[in-house]
Amino acid sequence: MTDKRFEGSDTYVATRDLMLAVNAAVTLGRPILIKGEPGTGKTQLAAEIAKVLERPLLQWHIKSTTRAQQGLYEYDAVARLRDSQLGDDRVQDIANYIVPGTLWEAFQADTQPVVLIDEIDKADIEFPNDLLLELDRMEFYVYETRQTVRARHRPIVVITSNNEKELPDAFLRRCFFHYIQFPDTATMEQIVDVHYPGLKKDLLSAALNRFYDVREVPGLKKKPSTSELLDWLKLLLAEDIPAEALKADDKRSCIPPMYGALLKNEQDVQLFERLVFLNRRDAR
Repeated sequence: MTDKRFEGSDTYVATRDLMLAVNAAVTLGRPILIKGEPGTGKTQLAAEIAKVLERPLLQWHIKSTTRAQQGLYEYDAVARLRDSQLGDDRVQDIANYIVPGTLWEAFQADTQPVVLIDEIDKADIEFPNDLLLELDRMEFYVYETRQTVRARHRPIVVITSNNEKELPDAFLRRCFFHYIQFPDTATMEQIVDVHYPGLKKDLLSAALNRFYDVREVPGLKKKPSTSELLDWLKLLLAEDIPAEALKADDKRSCIPPMYGALLKNEQDVQLFERLVFLNRRDAR
C-alpha cells in the first residue's frame, strides 16, 4: 500500500471527484472502473497514477479476440512441438513454454504496480467474469506446472470502458466506479494550458466557444472530444488563424475552419453543410 495520494500532475488535470475516486479505490484495494466519453483521458489516467505514486505501469490493451487466460499466462504448444522436432532438450521442462501474461507480471512485481486493463468492453461478455476469482484472491493456478502464482503486492488496477456493452453485475460489485464527466469550460482551459501554455486569451475563448457550440448541435453522430480539441488548436496555431475567424456571430459561416479535426464522419459534415444552407437562406 502506498502512502502517497493521487492529486493529478503537471500533465494531467484531474477533477476533485476523480482524485477522490482513485484514492478510494487504492484504499479499498479494489479495481477502479473508469467510464466516460472517448478522449476524456481514461487510458492516460493509469500512466499518471503510476507516475505520481512512483509505481511501475503494466498495460493490457483488450481486443475483441482477447481471452482472460491471456492475462494470466499462455502455454506455447506450437513452440514446444517445433523444439521437439528439432531435438531440443528444452522440451523436457514444460515451464519453458509457459508465457506469463500481464497479471502474472503484476503479481510477481517487487513493488506495487499499476495495471491498466484498457477497454474491457471490447472483449466477450464473459471476459470480466473470467477474471473475478483472480482479481479477488490475487492468485491463480498454473495447471501445466502445478504451481500457484500469488501476488506479492496487491496491484492498483485501472479498468476502462467505453460503454460498448454492459458489464456483468458480479464484476461491477467488485469495482469502485467513476464516470469522467466531459470537462466544463474552466476545466478545459486548464487542460489546454497544460498542452499550450501562453495561448492568447482571445483565441482560447473563441476556440472554446466554437468547440462547445459544435458539441451542442442537435443530431451530431460523434461529438468532438478533448483530444480532438487539442488537435484543432494545434492546427489553428500552425495556420495562424485569428480569433475573429472562429466567432460564430455570422450565421452564414457555421462550419469552423479546419473542421476535419473536429468532425470525423460524413454525416456530421453534411449536417453542418445543411445548417449553412438554411442559415444563408434565412439571412436573405
